[in-house]
Amino acid sequence: MAEVRWSLTAGHDLQQIEDFIARDSVLHAVNFIDRLIKSTEKLQQSPQVGRVVPELGRPDIREVLFKGYRLVYLLKDEAVTVLRVVHGARNLAALAEHEPWVIEE
Repeated sequence: MAEVRWSLTAGHDLQQIEDFIARDSVLHAVNFIDRLIKSTEKLQQSPQVGRVVPELGRPDIREVLFKGYRLVYLLKDEAVTVLRVVHGARNLAALAEHEPWVIEE
């Protein structure tokens, strides 16, 4: 069973998403973030379930989708680290270039 961890950057992404949704409904924002986090539980049993991120082309950097968001994660041994949570409309390659990610080699 893989351990799922969250990077500080991914935690910050979650907070920004929650803040944005909370402008309309705090209850909806909290529920959405709870369901988004819960969607990563499948990674514990099947860490390779996500697809390789096309923009990066690295087999150890994968993503799962949830309601229009891309949850990008690093797969290393039996550990999964969620690196970013990015809306699907955003340019992931440009984001990675503008805000470099700390990715273990």
